[in-house]
Amino acid sequence: MKTRTEKSNRSFVIAMSVLLLTLLLTVGISTRGKPVVVAINLDKLPMEINGMRGVDDSFSDSVYDELNADKNIYRHYHSQDGGQVDLYIGYYGTAKGGRTAHNPIGCLPSQGWGLKDSHEIILKSSYYPNGVPVNYLFSTKGDSSITTVYWYQSAGKKVLSNGIKQNIQRFRDMIFRNRNDGAFVRVTIISDKENAGAAKVIATSFSERILDLLPTYWPVEK
Repeated sequence: MKTRTEKSNRSFVIAMSVLLLTLLLTVGISTRGKPVVVAINLDKLPMEINGMRGVDDSFSDSVYDELNADKNIYRHYHSQDGGQVDLYIGYYGTAKGGRTAHNPIGCLPSQGWGLKDSHEIILKSSYYPNGVPVNYLFSTKGDSSITTVYWYQSAGKKVLSNGIKQNIQRFRDMIFRNRNDGAFVRVTIISDKENAGAAKVIATSFSERILDLLPTYWPVEK
């Protein structure tokens, strides 16, 4: 049977080993150079998705300053019957920490939209046949409604429904891949309240197609 002193010594050795390993890991990570974005790729996303034709748009300089992304994609996709789906992707490279501090739950109310429903939904695509959780929001303003589907994406194919999950994924990528870039993806449709159900179906289908496309057009860092 081990004595109390032997147990204490063993615990001390284990604690010191963990501390030393952590120190070496920290030093190793800090001495690695941060990769930089060498190919954006996101601007090559197809201009035609689900039979809808895209048109590039832009925000004001003050909005871009606030977003502080390495790359912003903002497009309106129009269908032949006059419908419109808005797509926004904000990409943050490793040097910028991989994520945005903004999300629609905070932004929509500040713009006068009243949040009526908020929950996770499951989207499926060829990359995610078993489905991945993303966020669904339904907001109204007067007689209008806005349907929003959004998520965070890391490492090309890692789809995450909230910033906490993305932080964990980014931490892993920083240790094992020396990379923790990520993107915020938002799909929105503005419609009359009575067409909210149809808007959700369209936004869901459009989002699933974006999930299929993004890994192919993910930015390159070196």
